[in-house]
Amino acid sequence: MRLGLDIGGTKTDAVAVAASGTIVARVRLATGWGPDAVVQTVLDAVTAVRAEADAEGIASVGIGIPGQIEPGSGRVEHAVNLGVERLDLVAAVAPLLGVPVRVDNDVKAAALGAAALRAETGSMGYLNLGTGIAAAIVSDGALWRGARGSAGEIGHLSVDPSGPRCRCGQRGCIEAFAGGGAVASRWARPGALPIRDIFDAADAGDAAAVVLRSQIAYGVAAGIRVLVLTADVDAVVLGGGLTGLGKRLRTEVAAQLDASARESAFLRSLHLAERVEMLPAGAPAAALGAALLGAEAIDEREAVPHG
Repeated sequence: MRLGLDIGGTKTDAVAVAASGTIVARVRLATGWGPDAVVQTVLDAVTAVRAEADAEGIASVGIGIPGQIEPGSGRVEHAVNLGVERLDLVAAVAPLLGVPVRVDNDVKAAALGAAALRAETGSMGYLNLGTGIAAAIVSDGALWRGARGSAGEIGHLSVDPSGPRCRCGQRGCIEAFAGGGAVASRWARPGALPIRDIFDAADAGDAAAVVLRSQIAYGVAAGIRVLVLTADVDAVVLGGGLTGLGKRLRTEVAAQLDASARESAFLRSLHLAERVEMLPAGAPAAALGAALLGAEAIDEREAVPHG
């Protein structure tokens, strides 16, 4: 049994995956704040999902978590939504769990899980639409990380020098157009779900909301074009919190892609709108992907020569 954990800013999603690749148990619990609380969240989640799966033994644990992960290490840095500046998560939990543990960025884990859920060969770009914008690329079931692990980090790619100011200091970044945090800041109206409020207000004819809705769709469409034009992936799968808008978001994005295709025979030939898919609501992609990453830790341990 392989366990996978997706540690989010408020909730942690945990799954148990059988050797066949089938998810046999799933639990969700609140994520603690700060390094010690995050470690305890991992231990609690492992205990809970093992109990749900009625599993006496586990082979590995994989963890997807926000922040920067030093390649090949279990060290998490700048996970600001968790109150973590620096934490060696593997060193903290592996001795207590007694099994191989792998930690990776949550978007990369989600990309791997999304590819597994699609159950199709070929290449896939995963575009995560949340507070920020990030992407990852999977080819034939394996993450493509690039030379230094930064493949897919397209959120701070500027697509309009006269666009909105981004927190990185540039103007017109994809994240400035479509990132939930940046858009909510420009909306500047109270509400628990500002992006949904924007779409609702736009439907009601609010001029400012119409502009923001168009900008969100423009940013998402730009991310899709970047993934196809740089990696020529077979499909781009949209995931993250903004996809809770479902068809409402997809319709706006398709309109942006179609508009650019009308102006360019080359873009028409790429059939971009037809290559876009949306992760089903509630799909445990990140937790499943984390479990698959954890299984890699088993392979690495067994590859180490002894003697």
